[in-house]
Amino acid sequence: MSPAHAVPAVVICPTQRVSLNLQDLWRYRELVYFLTWRDIKVRYKQTALGIAWAVLQPVCSMLVFSIFFGRLARVPSDGLPYPVFAYAGLLPWQLFAFALTESSNSLVGNERLITRVYFPRLVIPISALLAGLMDFCVSLVVLVAMMWWYGIGPTAAIVTFPLFTLLAVLAALAVGIWLSALNVKYRDVRYTLPFLTQFWLFATPVAYPSSLLPEPWRPLLGLNPMAGVVEGFRWSLLGVSHGPGPLLAVSVAIVLLLLTGGLFYFRRMEASFADMV
Repeated sequence: MSPAHAVPAVVICPTQRVSLNLQDLWRYRELVYFLTWRDIKVRYKQTALGIAWAVLQPVCSMLVFSIFFGRLARVPSDGLPYPVFAYAGLLPWQLFAFALTESSNSLVGNERLITRVYFPRLVIPISALLAGLMDFCVSLVVLVAMMWWYGIGPTAAIVTFPLFTLLAVLAALAVGIWLSALNVKYRDVRYTLPFLTQFWLFATPVAYPSSLLPEPWRPLLGLNPMAGVVEGFRWSLLGVSHGPGPLLAVSVAIVLLLLTGGLFYFRRMEASFADMV
């Protein structure tokens, strides 16, 4: 073979620094779609109630909260009917808890796929999260029906609802990618998830309003990233008298910090997933 027709040699070397390469996610967007659709179909395959489970879980939790916190404990609800107040808090929480569970086990559950073909591993926890958005949309219809039943109309704050939805997704993704990467190396993660989820639920103002805390201490509640999400949801959808304010600012900062750190940690550990999974 003449030098003019020689096949060029390509040398692949490991990078010296951790790079996010988020543009790869766009190149593999079809894979994200197919994995998300697969997760949705597998979740409700051979179930008698199907997508109705997306409604039953938050509705049952709302009923329990309404009985024990609303009627027996007389927990205030910012002047709103307690069932609507609790359900509006459970809506983003269910999305977060779903991502917490599904994302943390996503890499281990896709062991055969990871060990056989290359693709950005970040696709897997993202697709697990996006599968939960379908439940979120179905549950949102129930909240709209409850608002109509109790005569609660939307206010001008409704225009911020997409932003709080995005914040809920980013919060779920931030925690999900941390746990998914940690679960590959430390299988203890899946055993601590039930305790972590239960503890986090009561540390989040889902069953109670943040107004129970004195004003000077309220921003500290924002160190829990879901606190700002839940309070923002109620403010945008139900038009409560006070906005999330400084609490939201702290939650947004924590979400961005967790997400940035999680992305770099995930990318740093990505090369060893196939060996450890």
